[in-house]
Amino acid sequence: MKSILAIFLVAILLFGCTQPNGGQTGGNGSTGTGGTGGTGTGSGNTTGTGGGGTNVTPPAPQFLKGVSISPKSYNSTGFADFFAKAQQAGGAVMWAGDWNELSNTSSGGPVVVASLSSQYNYVPIIEAQFFTQSTGQLIRPLDDANRQAYKDEAVAFAEKYKPEYLGLGIEVNILYEKSPSDFDSFVSLYNETYDAVKAVSPNTKVFTIFQLEKMKGLQGGLFGGTNNPDNAEWGLLARFPKSDLIAFTTYPDLIYKSPSEMPADYYPEIAAHTSKPIAFTEIGWHSAASPAGWESSESEQAEFVTRFFNLTSGMNKKLAIWSFMYDQNTVEPFNSMGLLRGDGTARPAWDAWVRAG
Repeated sequence: MKSILAIFLVAILLFGCTQPNGGQTGGNGSTGTGGTGGTGTGSGNTTGTGGGGTNVTPPAPQFLKGVSISPKSYNSTGFADFFAKAQQAGGAVMWAGDWNELSNTSSGGPVVVASLSSQYNYVPIIEAQFFTQSTGQLIRPLDDANRQAYKDEAVAFAEKYKPEYLGLGIEVNILYEKSPSDFDSFVSLYNETYDAVKAVSPNTKVFTIFQLEKMKGLQGGLFGGTNNPDNAEWGLLARFPKSDLIAFTTYPDLIYKSPSEMPADYYPEIAAHTSKPIAFTEIGWHSAASPAGWESSESEQAEFVTRFFNLTSGMNKKLAIWSFMYDQNTVEPFNSMGLLRGDGTARPAWDAWVRAG
């Protein structure tokens, strides 16, 4: 649900994105980062989180978790800090942006995220978008020329980088709501692109992404509509039989004022509609005492992290991606969803996230 961040990452390649002094890359989540800099490696490097530190030792993951690209600052220093801390947040880093950015297979956001994965020891997750969620407007018409270009771009990127995960379309059920004809056109484009990508990179897991709250018929709360399960959109899953997993974004704070209000079957309900593995590619809960009537707090954000993992513990989930490491300059309430404060110190949700698994 967050707006796609238009991220230009070429500066990393030009200026370098080296690890802080003293840090070595360990296994998934094995590198701790301190609030004042410095890293430690190995599962034995555990320090408290008081006094502004962010060092906690994560458990051995039963699934892949991580964060989307969301540094404190969009320069080489900010990206170096982000990638170092991302090791502790989990074993995955997600890039999401304009599908057309896949056309440049030598530089740009998706290339940098894919290229740095071996240096920083994470699994890159690449997601390509073709419409604007807030309006439902296509970025480019899905005419024959653009359809062919989108397919060729995805194939060229997959052939060169062999990504483990490649998402095509983000929150596509929103497009269904706003323009069913464009949605139908995308379904055929997706199916064609899936086959073409598999031909050059058969191990890449290809999928599209749905917005879970809307999928469940929940349009009330900060969405401004009415919650009505009769308007659920689960039937759309059948339009994508070639998806290797079923992926969702989820922001239940748009519907519920407290994590405790979420029903016990909030996430397990998904299993009633698919037997495929599940991915959560955007997860968030805000920490600010706003907007009015939907005030939250840092402790409530941490409560949601714990509740999310409790409610999904019995599910066949493969990915869990928190939307923001640091707060980003975006609309409320998404602008206070960072796991880390602006000064780099950990919110309680950071510790809950790192320890979950």
